[in-house]
Amino acid sequence: SSSSSSSSSSAIVPIIAGCVGGAVFLLLLATGVFYLTRKAGKSVNPWRTGLSGQLQKVFVTGVPTLKRSEIEAACEDFSNVIGSCPIGKLFKGTLSSGVEIAVASIDTTSAKDWKNNTEIQFRKKIEMLSKINHKNFVNLLGFCEENEPFTRILIFEYAPNGSLFEHLHDKESEYLDWGMRLRIAMGLAYCLDHMHQLNPPVAHTNLVSSSLHLTEDYAVKVADFSFGPSEEETITNAVRDTDVSVFSQEDNVYSFGLLLFEMITGKLPESVNKPDSVDTALVDFLRGEALAKLVDPALESYDEKIENIGEVIKSCVRTDPKERPTMREVTGWLREITGVSPSDATPKLSPLWWAELEVLSAA
Repeated sequence: SSSSSSSSSSAIVPIIAGCVGGAVFLLLLATGVFYLTRKAGKSVNPWRTGLSGQLQKVFVTGVPTLKRSEIEAACEDFSNVIGSCPIGKLFKGTLSSGVEIAVASIDTTSAKDWKNNTEIQFRKKIEMLSKINHKNFVNLLGFCEENEPFTRILIFEYAPNGSLFEHLHDKESEYLDWGMRLRIAMGLAYCLDHMHQLNPPVAHTNLVSSSLHLTEDYAVKVADFSFGPSEEETITNAVRDTDVSVFSQEDNVYSFGLLLFEMITGKLPESVNKPDSVDTALVDFLRGEALAKLVDPALESYDEKIENIGEVIKSCVRTDPKERPTMREVTGWLREITGVSPSDATPKLSPLWWAELEVLSAA
């Protein structure tokens, strides 16, 4: 009996040891999983990214609301005016973190002058801009909406090298060589193609050379500061009266063709809203004049494939919108002609985008 009891005890010991060992293993495993999960999910210190706490939310939770006092301080009491835009004045601001911003402020200073219809357009514009998110777009960083004093402001990325219009038509601005112009054209093409592929598609509302801004390394940043029809545009459709997408994708393709022509010739055709009044150089080109004979005199050299680009321009500016190609087709043709890839057209010096990558990689 004593021998039987001893044998039974000996058999139980390995079982107990195995259970204890298994429990310890599971405890260590659970601790490790908890530690790794906690580490992966920890919050990112916004100051590590070089952005303010408010702007850091742009990349995490969507478009933030900023206080007027913060924007006022960033823009030096709104004294740093850098231009005008379809909705009012454009200011340059610098946040405490050193990040530069562009601030578009409406001219309206009284709530009674701000129509409900315009408020709808303003909100739709914010919603639309927040969805674009492209490296060749002047992305929306935030907005301000206060009633005392009455304030409606949009905050964007800042591109420091002025507009394409200035570089093409102001002799005091930096010279753009052939390669730089092709890179700008391709950045614009990739951005428009991206916008048109969104669901629902987004069409640019004011596609002219003054709405194309240039970064430190002369990549294009497409700006869209307007959020409703201008006084010159007659909109008879009651539904369109509250729609920010006044222009269609076909209009954008037409405007892109005009911009290509402007980049190559240095001449300014009339806008898409006045198709019956265009520059005589464009008329000559459409009647068969070689594009090489119309090249901007400031260009020191250009590619031998210029006439291939001319054929793309002709396709874009066809009178019947239904006969125009899509931006996807245009982008494909031009990439084959120029050899400029999306990464080639991307701004290389952009603290906001580097910060976004850091936030996303650390999340």
